[in-house]
Amino acid sequence: MYLLETELLDNKSVIFALIKVYGIGKFQSFILCKKLGFSTNLKIFELSSDNIIKIINLVEKSDLILNTDLKKLNNVFLKKSITIKTYKGLRKIRGLPVRGQRTHTNAKTAKQFRKN
Repeated sequence: MYLLETELLDNKSVIFALIKVYGIGKFQSFILCKKLGFSTNLKIFELSSDNIIKIINLVEKSDLILNTDLKKLNNVFLKKSITIKTYKGLRKIRGLPVRGQRTHTNAKTAKQFRKN
């Protein structure tokens, strides 16, 4: 089943299936299900069409930025940090770890990303 531009597996519970949507985490998924009154073990295939519409309406009312919009926003922030030459942007350009990890013995994966 597709919901909010994301394929959700039918045999998963609603709380864990909503986590698959880019921009919805565990906590937000739990809050959405609690507002709708869903049980924690309610499966996706058990949802009626009315429940699906309720989920979509609640997500739209909650002003969450999801999927492609969130990815575009993240790209804009990254490009902005690169253009204003912040520390984070410069580390990203050089292919080094951005979040304070050590580079003496580690940082192999960050260097691999730069090669590709």
